[in-house]
Amino acid sequence: MDGNQVPQELVTKVGEAFESILKETDKVREEHDEDMSIQRAISIVFDRRPELRLEGLAHKVLQWYLCRMEGWFAADAETISLKSWDKEELLPGGHGLMVRGYLPVINTLAKGLDIRLGHRVTKITRHYIGVKVTVEGGKTFVADAVVVAVPLGVLKARTIKFEPRLPDWKEAAIDDLGVGIENKIIMHFDKVFWPNVEFLGVVSDTSYGCSYFLNLHKATGHCVLVYMPAGQLARDIEKMSDEAAANFAFTQLKKILPDASSPIQYLVSHWGTDANSLGSYSYDTVGKSHDLYERLRIPVDNLFFAGEATSMSYPGSVHGAFSTGLMAAEDCRMRVLERYGELDLFQPVMGEETPISVPFLISRL
Repeated sequence: MDGNQVPQELVTKVGEAFESILKETDKVREEHDEDMSIQRAISIVFDRRPELRLEGLAHKVLQWYLCRMEGWFAADAETISLKSWDKEELLPGGHGLMVRGYLPVINTLAKGLDIRLGHRVTKITRHYIGVKVTVEGGKTFVADAVVVAVPLGVLKARTIKFEPRLPDWKEAAIDDLGVGIENKIIMHFDKVFWPNVEFLGVVSDTSYGCSYFLNLHKATGHCVLVYMPAGQLARDIEKMSDEAAANFAFTQLKKILPDASSPIQYLVSHWGTDANSLGSYSYDTVGKSHDLYERLRIPVDNLFFAGEATSMSYPGSVHGAFSTGLMAAEDCRMRVLERYGELDLFQPVMGEETPISVPFLISRL
């Protein structure tokens, strides 16, 4: 705050206090049949255990921990489900950074595939004998089966029309799963003026006012910081121009590093309003079942569903998207095998209105 670093021992102490508070919310969860938000559960804990309340700088650090929890779900604490917030399985090995981005991974996975970019899907028509996919401009593709891997926000917006309609239970799963927003404001500087740490935090009286900067210089050698607002703050910033959003992020940075130099370049994401995403990733909302992820994954006839929002174990993650993609591809392969009994019918060719046996992957990211 104001150019002064919060003492590390206080950060550690408040982190331990936050863990204690979350353990107390477990008791609240056990005592209540009905679901509630994490925010309400924490309020109940404070009413019962007033000694867990923190004041002054410690309170502000606690808000930062809550801010990071909200960033994990890309949603505000008052919308996150107490019943299901900790259902995700955490893989061992800690966090890693894709220094070169995901493009090398995508290029490797894409080898040998016929991928059509610039084809925005508008309608998917399924028949017993196959599926017809219509894209903007009216062009159509025909396949035996389709893997639908579009973001949850796109499914919620109904920008893809399904004929016949998806079953009520499938539409309910789409509607009831939450989709959060966490954006990135990337700032490139001409020199490094910050400490050599993985991230920088700005503490505040509320989690809304807290900030989080990822230091890419430590991993990549480039003079880049990434500001990562989530939830309501991210939605508010999306209403700004890119220049205003970058200025806002820089203002937050100046709060902790008053001598910061202005960025020479910036990039701003708009996951909540981007027509190809309409959100960042899924999370469990209050009062809804965690098995919605599995319901979203269940095939409908010859439509197979994949993506992070179809993963019960790893929602909101790349490994969740990847693992469900493998499952959908295998389910799709088995359907074609059941129909034709042979694998060599797969052909790496797609033609307009040409009946083929290639499972068609739809992804708008």
